Order: sequence, then C-alpha cells, then structure tokens
Amino acid sequence: MSSPQPDPQLSLQPDPATHHPRHAAVQRPPAAQTAATHAVWSGAPAARGSGTGFVFGIIGIVIGAALLLLVIGYFTASFGAGAVVVSALVALLPLLGVLFAVRWIDRWEPEPRFALAFALLWGAGVAVAIALLVDLFVQITLAIGGGGTSEASEALSVAVQAPVVEEIAKGLGVLLLVWIARKSFDGPVDGLVYAAVVAAGFAFTENILYFGEALIEGGTVDLGATFVMRGLFSPFAHVMFTACTGIAIGFGVTRTRGASILGYVALGLVFAIGLHALWNGSLLVVTDFFGYYFLVQVPLFAFAIVLVVLLRRAEQRATRVRLQEYADAGWFAEGEVHMLATAQGRRAARRWARALPGEKGAAMKQFTADATRLALVRQRILSGRGGLEVIGEERALLDAITRDRAALLAPTGPAF
Repeated sequence: MSSPQPDPQLSLQPDPATHHPRHAAVQRPPAAQTAATHAVWSGAPAARGSGTGFVFGIIGIVIGAALLLLVIGYFTASFGAGAVVVSALVALLPLLGVLFAVRWIDRWEPEPRFALAFALLWGAGVAVAIALLVDLFVQITLAIGGGGTSEASEALSVAVQAPVVEEIAKGLGVLLLVWIARKSFDGPVDGLVYAAVVAAGFAFTENILYFGEALIEGGTVDLGATFVMRGLFSPFAHVMFTACTGIAIGFGVTRTRGASILGYVALGLVFAIGLHALWNGSLLVVTDFFGYYFLVQVPLFAFAIVLVVLLRRAEQRATRVRLQEYADAGWFAEGEVHMLATAQGRRAARRWARALPGEKGAAMKQFTADATRLALVRQRILSGRGGLEVIGEERALLDAITRDRAALLAPTGPAF
C-alpha cells in the first residue's frame, strides 16, 4: 500500500466567496507533510459521543433502565418472579436474533455503542412504559364512562390504539437520537439501525408480557405456542413497523435541518402506524393465519430485506464517491479507495493486515472506520448540514489520517 505524493496546495476550508460549507472544495495536503501522512484520516471517533448530546444520551440510558426495572416489577407482581424469569429468558432468543441482524446491517459504518444502548433501553423501558400508561388511562376512562371492556373496544385497542401509541413512543426515541447522536446519524441506514434497535427493545419487554400471560394461563404448552407465533414467525414485526419511521428520519437528516425534519417524522409515522394497524387488525379477522402469513407477511418481510440491501449498497456507493474526491486531491494512494469503500476490498485488507506482525488487524479496522467517517462527514458538508463545525471535524479527520497509516505501516519487531 503506497502513499500518494502531495501537491503543494490546498487544505479543506469553505469557499471564501460564500463562507458556506456546502461549497467547500477538497484541497490537497500541504507539501510540508511527508508522503506517508497524506493518505488517510484518523477519524476521531471519540468526538462522535461528545458534548451535550452524549450527556443526555447517558441520562436517557439511566431513565430507560429504571423504567425497564419498574415494568419488570409490574410484571412480577402480576405473574410472579418465576414466570417473569422464564419469560425473560425465552424473550432473549428473538432479541438476540434481531440484534444479530442489526449488526449485519450496521457493519459498514457502526453506530456508537452509547447511542445503541440508548435506543435499546428507550424501546425496552420508556416506550413500553408509555404504552402501558396510555392503555391504563384508556381503560380507566372507559370504565368511568361505562364503556366497559366490550369486544369492540378491545378490537379498537388492538387495531388503532396500540399502533398509534406504540409507534409514536418508539419513533420519539429515534427522533431524539438525531440530536443525541448527531455526529453519527448520517442517513437512512443509520435511521434503520436505530429504529430496529428501539423496536427490538420494545418487542423484548412486550414478549415478556405475552409469554408470562401464556405461561400462567396455559402452562408450557401455551408458552411454546406463543413463542412460535411471536419468536419464530414474527420476530421482526416491530422492526419493520418502526423502520418506516427510522428510514424517513434518516432521509430527513440528509435533506433538512431543525424543525423541518418533523415533516419526515410524520411521513414515517404514517407508514409505521399503517403497517402496524394492518398487521394487528388482520389477526382479528383472518380465518387462515398461515395463508395470510405467507400471502401478506412473508412478502412484506421480503420487501423489507430488499430495501435494506438497496440502502446498504447506496451507502457503499456514496462512501466510494466521496473518498474518490479525496483521492483525486491526493489524500489517498492508488487502490486505497477500492480497499476502503468496497466490501471485497475491506475483506482483502483485513486478511492482509492480520498476516502482518503486530496488532495490524486493529489498525486496519480503525483505518477503515475513520475512512468511512470522513466520507459521511463530506456528505454532510455537501448537503449543507453542520455549518463550520463540520469543517473542523473534517479537518481533524484529515489530520488524523497520518496516525492511522503510520500505525498500520509502522515496522514491528527488533531492528537489525
């Protein structure tokens, strides 16, 4: 892996005619740097979780964990500790399956762990608590008004109340992440990832409720049947619903700023609530569940998979285009863009790095992560988001490329 020769001009800064980052031109490394210092950026991932967003993210994690414990306590009072423990263990299986799929989606440009923890606990604690409180309020209102618990009111709760309340509660968590993780929320794939983790947390806690009820009412037979229906046939249901909101918000962060993103939130919620209502409502009227499952739910899931693949490919293409701009300016050596911005190039790079002496595998991983980060920062600049702050972030990434490459290419072992 050779290093490019520097051109004695240009470092990234806004076009002086406009003073707006949208017009920032990629400029070449200064000639004073050595050839080995021009090829990469170091990315400064620590900055991704800094500032007030990070602080409020940690506060959200604490609140989410506390509400999750309160909800578990409520379940324990209803079903008993033993039933809750068994139900929680069973609910872990679909949760782990969903999180494994999310990790695959998130491989290209992994989100910060604190943001993923916030998403998981928002779904498992905050969103579930909101749904339970609204349901309690509705039940009390119906009881006071003499509405009782008729079949019509129960159907309304399943087909209307649950989709509206649950999707708004989950979507609010994704919206908060636009601010909490603003330096890593870069597009629809990120929105999908955050929405999926929020939904996975919500489904985990909701499954404890359903599994606990089944275990108490019908023993292990009913528990097994409920697990098949919820854990095997539809573990990604909530993910598909909330993904509509997450993807819409992801597109919003690339196209608008400030309160204007609420329009994208509303659009995503319309699709999320509609899909959720279709899913729940069909279970009230369907006579052949398996026929409906394979005619409607399986195609919906297949469509979701195709959409995920297309979004990931679009993210990869954008990464390659943006990095090529830096390569044209002299920041990357011949072949490095292919190595850093394609799946096959990354696999080959990891194999090459692992074959080197020393901890080169970790160095290559950092190099790749920082490269992806730079491409996304450049994308934000071109879309006019972030103001001068994002220019400083890009400058830091470009300055850091030297450290990444130096760590990767540094000789190891004793000198002779």
